Amino acid sequence: MFLFFNRPNEVEELLESLTKQSLTDFEVLIVEDGSQITCEEVCKRYAQQLDIKYFIKPNSGPGMSRNYGAERAQGDYLLILDSDVVLPPNYLKSVDDELEKHLLMLFGGPDRAHESFTDTQKAISYSMTSFFTTGGIRGGKKKLDKFYPRSFNMGIRREVYQQLGGFSNMRFGEDIDFSIRIFKAGYRCRLFPTAWVWHKRRTDFRKFWRQVYNSGIARINLYMKYPDSLKFVHVLPAAFTFACAQFLLMILNGLILYLSTMPAPVSIIGVLLMVCGLAPISLYSLIILIDSTRQNHSF
Repeated sequence: MFLFFNRPNEVEELLESLTKQSLTDFEVLIVEDGSQITCEEVCKRYAQQLDIKYFIKPNSGPGMSRNYGAERAQGDYLLILDSDVVLPPNYLKSVDDELEKHLLMLFGGPDRAHESFTDTQKAISYSMTSFFTTGGIRGGKKKLDKFYPRSFNMGIRREVYQQLGGFSNMRFGEDIDFSIRIFKAGYRCRLFPTAWVWHKRRTDFRKFWRQVYNSGIARINLYMKYPDSLKFVHVLPAAFTFACAQFLLMILNGLILYLSTMPAPVSIIGVLLMVCGLAPISLYSLIILIDSTRQNHSF
């Protein structure tokens, strides 16, 4: 099931990847959430190759629109994916193989960048998936918190979806809210590491900044709704920002002392302050450089 809002340019690549799936017994539900620029014509071009059910409705936000699609689904499981993903050929088979081994009500998979993505897209993807930036909570092999499936790549048994009433009407963070409610209902969840998707995400840093800002709003709203959902990993971005500000302040103060006309010992203190401020920032930057280069095969 896919949700679209004024993104017809993303549909063709997504549908093309669905035509190449090694497992072919599936239906495709596409819901237009009040789009002014629809993808209906693109869907019609793939109607002979895929079992597409296309719906257009007034805008109501992501959660309510996914519920609209789920009410019209026929399969035993609902796979919920973002509009800006592309599926590798064995994606559905990987999900099917995992479900043969583990009969679960809820599951999810990781995302990664395709080699054809722009450098900006790769950088944004790394910042959202690396253990060194998000603690691996979005599907990494190493993680600082348990895995909560998100709507870019999650699956749920349809009867459980209906039992819990689907997504809430939260504008941001509705997928985490849904996962929390599923856990609280007593269902288990599992990460399917081989069921990954290529996730294009935002194409520039301005849009990415807006996404991060909305994620921050979502985390606050989730904390107010579920106080026990706040974990150590969620405060790391704020702690990191505060620490960087302190290091930069040390560098600035050290530079002022070094350039001042005060006695030599003061200049030495200035140098020490600059070194103490630069060292952790430089070390972290080096770790990011090495790890991101390794992941993106830049060498």
